[in-house]
Amino acid sequence: MADLQDIGAFVAVARHGGFREAARMTGASASQLSEALRRLEASLGVRLLNRTTRSVATTDAGQRLLEQLTPALDAVESALDVVNGFRDRPAGRLRLNVPQIASKVILPRIVPPFLTAYPDICLEVVVEDRLVDLLQSGCDAGIRYEERMEQDMVAIPIGPKRQRMALGAAPSYLQQHGRPRHPRELLAHICLRGRFSSGALLPWEFQYRGKTVQITPNGPLIVNIGSATDLAVDAAVAGVGLVFLFEDWLQPYFDRGELEPVMANWWPSFAGPLLYYPGRRYLPAPLRAFVGFIQQMRW
Repeated sequence: MADLQDIGAFVAVARHGGFREAARMTGASASQLSEALRRLEASLGVRLLNRTTRSVATTDAGQRLLEQLTPALDAVESALDVVNGFRDRPAGRLRLNVPQIASKVILPRIVPPFLTAYPDICLEVVVEDRLVDLLQSGCDAGIRYEERMEQDMVAIPIGPKRQRMALGAAPSYLQQHGRPRHPRELLAHICLRGRFSSGALLPWEFQYRGKTVQITPNGPLIVNIGSATDLAVDAAVAGVGLVFLFEDWLQPYFDRGELEPVMANWWPSFAGPLLYYPGRRYLPAPLRAFVGFIQQMRW
């Protein structure tokens, strides 16, 4: 019978698409994982992974084995987690995959009191703005907005139920260029834009009394949304141009007077973020504690 640790090594490498990433996720070294896979293939008498210098992919046999192992390993994980029910406090690791905006404006209100309430839980937060497969990423749950959420997931609100986009500019910019009153006037202004990881530019869409106006502004700076958004905000604070971003992100700059709200009556609102996770009947204790904690919070 194959060693369970060797089986676990195979699943980790197959899910993460390589030894280096699997080693980072599991804490084992790449050489240890490689040796475990060699032993497993030798004991089964079949190749499970095709390896090149740049990539790793499952063979047909490896894919079939992975498909069969996944529910079994999930069942083992759930069975072991039952022990948590006999502890005074839940323990273990909780891994969340979240976009930059969630780490910036949602989690700061949740993480400190959650860790205080559950000191035996280790919370790991992975910030990624691209869509990911939770299972392959090794995460227990994620935070996304409804239109960018994976299908067939359980989802519950986390954070404010409604959010708004906001438009802001430095006082120095408004003094020099004037204050726009209508979205179409922005076509004559300097605008600092953001691009999603998909390559699409963030649309500038405004709403007022049931009327929606979408424009394609111009400007000297385009940043990746998430990883480089702060650069656009810093440029706006320096008076370079107008920035269009989550209101919660810009609010501290409004409060300090570094930026001024512009066309606030046109700011569009949208549904807030969701915590989502696979619809398993038995949730790991750390995730179960986190779900219960956010459901009791007031926003």
